[in-house]
Amino acid sequence: MYAGVVVAYNPEKEEILKNIETYVSDLDVLYIVDNSKKSNEKMFENLNNVKYIANNDNLGISAALNIGARMAIHEGHSWLLTMDQDSSFENKAIFKMKAYIKFANEIGEKLGIVSPFHLTARTEGVHLNGIGYPLLVMTSGNLVNLEAYKEVSGFPEWYFIDCVDFDFCLHLRKKGYEIAQVNTAILQHELGDTVKRKIGKKVFYLDNHNYIRRYYVVRNRHYFYDRYKNDFPGYCKLEKKCTRKEALKVLLFEKDKYRKLSYMYKGYKDYKAGLVGRIDSLIKKSDEYV
Repeated sequence: MYAGVVVAYNPEKEEILKNIETYVSDLDVLYIVDNSKKSNEKMFENLNNVKYIANNDNLGISAALNIGARMAIHEGHSWLLTMDQDSSFENKAIFKMKAYIKFANEIGEKLGIVSPFHLTARTEGVHLNGIGYPLLVMTSGNLVNLEAYKEVSGFPEWYFIDCVDFDFCLHLRKKGYEIAQVNTAILQHELGDTVKRKIGKKVFYLDNHNYIRRYYVVRNRHYFYDRYKNDFPGYCKLEKKCTRKEALKVLLFEKDKYRKLSYMYKGYKDYKAGLVGRIDSLIKKSDEYV
């Protein structure tokens, strides 16, 4: 019933195996979809209930997730755990998420995603209980209802990376699905190279994304705004404003600032030109991406 997919990209053996050990036993099968240019199959040869898929190229996070989801559907699974290679669960987290799915089914709740609480540098020291219903959640650690997945045609691959998770969540919500967060199910999640800075009483979090990642964030954020501004106007306006705030943080605090800012501008220009896909093989946005 429960499958999982972890997207790998030039993984460090010790780290990814340690993380996989925190959830693989809770699954019927785990698909390791590898976006590295060379195969890492031997890295996982001692794991049970694992199927390794080498893409031999970086196809992007969304394409890798879709490969795992299609395999899970083909093999008759109902739910899919979606994982980043740098994420791990605390004890009994998936058990708690599964228990909520059972309860939700009994009361007829239309669930699209069950999420854990993401413990990151930004949420350190935060402790929540019960069930929350966030507007959207990050991909890693989620149990995705594969019937809902099919209804929204999966993860949008033309983003390549960034905004993939947010787009998926809002698309589910437009179809009437709920996103539930089990706050006592804890996922340890590394969110880039986040650094906390304080100036006076003001606290800043610096993601320190590289210049290529900055490009995708800006470009995709504008497409995301266009797609959902009418249905979720408040959130979309806040998301779009983040670009200016992040540009200021880069200018004031981050290294390699000139290249990062220039690629942020390139991301905006490519959005205006209607270009999507991977940065080194862009294509023109078609009507299917609207």
